[in-house]
Parts: sequence; C-alpha cells; structure tokens
Amino acid sequence: MTWLASVEVSRDSSQPLTSQIQTAVKREIAEGALRPGTRLPSSRALADDLRVSRSVVVEAYGQLIAEGYLEAVQGSGTRVAAHLAPAPRAPTLLDEGRVPAVRWDLRTGGAVPAHFPHREWAGAYQRALQSVGRAELGYPPLSGVRPLREELARYLGRVRGVRTVPEQIMVVQGFAHGLALLCSALPRLGVGTVAVEDPGLVRQHRFVQEAGLPTVPVPVDAEGIDVSALARSGVRAVLVTPFHQFPTGVTLSPRRRAELVDWARRTDSYLIEDDYDGDFWLERHPHPLALQRMAPDRVVYAGTASKALAPVLRLGWLAAPPALLAVLEQVRGERDLGAEGLTQLAYAELLRGGALDRHLRRLRARYRGRRQALGQAVHRHLPGTTIIGVAAGLHACLRFPPGTDEALLVAGALRHSVLVRGGREFVTLDRRPDPALVIGYAGLPTTALVDAVRELGRVWTILPRGQRGTTWSA
Repeated sequence: MTWLASVEVSRDSSQPLTSQIQTAVKREIAEGALRPGTRLPSSRALADDLRVSRSVVVEAYGQLIAEGYLEAVQGSGTRVAAHLAPAPRAPTLLDEGRVPAVRWDLRTGGAVPAHFPHREWAGAYQRALQSVGRAELGYPPLSGVRPLREELARYLGRVRGVRTVPEQIMVVQGFAHGLALLCSALPRLGVGTVAVEDPGLVRQHRFVQEAGLPTVPVPVDAEGIDVSALARSGVRAVLVTPFHQFPTGVTLSPRRRAELVDWARRTDSYLIEDDYDGDFWLERHPHPLALQRMAPDRVVYAGTASKALAPVLRLGWLAAPPALLAVLEQVRGERDLGAEGLTQLAYAELLRGGALDRHLRRLRARYRGRRQALGQAVHRHLPGTTIIGVAAGLHACLRFPPGTDEALLVAGALRHSVLVRGGREFVTLDRRPDPALVIGYAGLPTTALVDAVRELGRVWTILPRGQRGTTWSA
C-alpha cells in the first residue's frame, strides 16, 4: 500500500530529497488533495514507502510544521494544519456572511480550540459529577447554582476588582443571552434606549435593536467613549468595553471613567460593562480594574468563559445592582428555567482549585509572544503603520498612513489568500475614520502570523501610487 500516493521523490533531481517532499506536500495542500486535519503517515512509514532515510522525512515534516502547513498532535500523529481549512460561518455577534477559503484567516473571534484545557476540564467535570446529589440534578436556580456564584464572587473580586456578592450574580448562557435579558429588563425600569460605542461590534448593536431597544452610536477616541457626546444623547443606558475596546484596542482612561460614573449617577442611568478581553492583559504594567468597582449601584458587569475556555460552553455571568437583578430574575422566569447546572459546577471546580488561573497564565504567555511577533512583523513589513491601543486581548488595530485605500487593501489581501477586516466595517456614524485593519492574532501559529503580515506588506507596496498613503506617526 502507498502511504502518501501524491508524494514522490527522484534521486536524479537537483532538488534535495527533503525539499522534494516539502514541495509535494505543499502542492497537495494548495490543490485540495490533502485536506485540513488529514493524518499523514508516520516518518518511518513514509520513509519506507519512498525508500529514503527516516531523517529525510523527519526534517521535511519539521520544516512544514515550522511553516504552519502541518501540526503535530500529541497521541494523534502529524496532520495537515487545521487553520488552513476554509473558515466556517462565524458565530452570531462575531461575523456574518459567506467566508472564502484562504490560507491566513486574520479575523477576530473566540477562543482557539487547540488551547482548550481538556485534561483540566475533564477532571473538573468528573469532580462535579461525583459531588452532585438529588437537589443538584433538579432544575437549577434561575440565577445559577450557588457554588459557582460563590466562586465567581471571589474570583472576580480578586482578579478584576469587582465588588459583588453571590446574591448579586446571575449565571447566563453567554454574553448574548445576558444582553437579551438586560434589553427586556431595562424598559421595566424606564430605560428605552441604549447607547453603543462607535466604532464597535455592529452586529451586537443590531442584536440590541432586534431585542426591541433603539441604539444611539457614540464616538470613541484615544481615551475611550466620548462622555460629553453620550450626555448630549439623552439616553439612560450605555454598553461599554472599558478594558480593551473593540476594535480600536484603547482602554478607557481614568478621566473618562470618572466622567462616565458621574454621568450615570447624575442621570440615574446604567452602565453595561462588557469585560471584553478582560482575561488577557499582555502589557507589563498592571492592568486596569473593572469599571464596576467604582459604582456597583450603577454598573452591570458582564463576563464570559468564551475566550478563556470556549464559546461552546455557553457560560457567562452578570454582576448587577440589586434593583436591576430583581427585574432580571423576573424576566428570566418568564423565558427559561435557568442554565445547565453540571457545566456550572465544573467551572466552579476550575475556579476553586486554581486550574483556571494556571490555564490563563499559560495562554497569556502564548498570546504575549504572538502579539510581540505581530508588532515586529508590522514594523518590518508595513512601515509607517501604527498598532493603536494597548497590548491586550486577542486582536490589534493597525492604523495605516492617511490616504491608504482601505477597501483596496482588504480586497488585495483576499486575492493573496489573507482574510482580514477593515476598520470601516465597524463604523456607523457619518465620519471618515483613518484607514485601518483589525487583526485577530490568536488563531494562527506565530510563523503563519508573520507570513500573513509579510503578505499584507506585499499587497500594500503594490497599491497604486497615492493610495498607499504617506508615512506618519501617531
């Protein structure tokens, strides 16, 4: 039997045997014969088949892994890299539409499946199963199981500075679920419109509108949301991302935080704090704490396990003021019977034993390295381009020199097999923002990320003169 029928080598060729194997595998991947996830034969089996030394195959596989074409999966052999797959339709609140097959997908998204802590989660789930009794197997409390709410109150207070107690926490099925509950609860408190950041997650804005509340876009600048513009809007609720704003990457400044809290208290308004990227502060100096700690009576703090673990768990939480939480429980009682309890108990186990802390420490180290590699690649291949905002989260915003044609750059990148989103996709206000690209850097190996930026650099250099912009500094 031929282990890898499409790969052949010739000793009459001037090309080294290792290089011949690499070229053949790359060709088969590009032409679609070797699909993402396909398991390749072992180095010994392929060497026997090709009648070459095993070291030749080992070297070829090693180079293909380093370049991002293959990946070594412990206990499962060597496979074609999963990131080379045509990207599936993105989840709600992340993206929309058909996605073409590309080599490098730089869109933003949720957690990276390869980084899921399988062993730790399996252990936590097993301990949760062993601890449940008859009461825990019934319908869970509407606000979530008590052990998780207790652990969340401790964890959020320790890590994010959130001032709350278990009785003021509601466990929800992801941020979208929590936002939907808030959109139904706020009108019962006399709040009929929600302000949203611009630029921001446009699909999220539509979600609020589809839930029945009009939205008012408020501009974001280098300090975060413009509180003066917010005050002029006349709204009494605003959805903000103070930790790491999407897509600009800026952190809400101390001055704006104080202004925002003062506005909420003066106008009897609510701040919905989406702690977007809150688990991933990559700077060396201390991270900002939750906005909620400044005004627990005015702020609803919202977090999820989607990036720390995986969106599939559908696990999130709201820490809300008592008056609002009472209305949220009333709304929820009219809609569902609570979130799945065993997952909640397993997550509580992760928190209690410190496994989540250790997992996030590993992830932060990995993502810090990728963020640094991104910065170096941008400096080298996209001169004059600035990464704005702070090093945090799983995305970065690249601002290009004035005059760069963002649409041409995005289209050219796609022709070069790089899928990336332009900054204007996230703007709804009638203004012309600086040309930018929003880069998701967590989903690709470092070598592939650098290759993608190099390819963007090639596209940028061949843009028609006058559409590349001129070098500038922020």
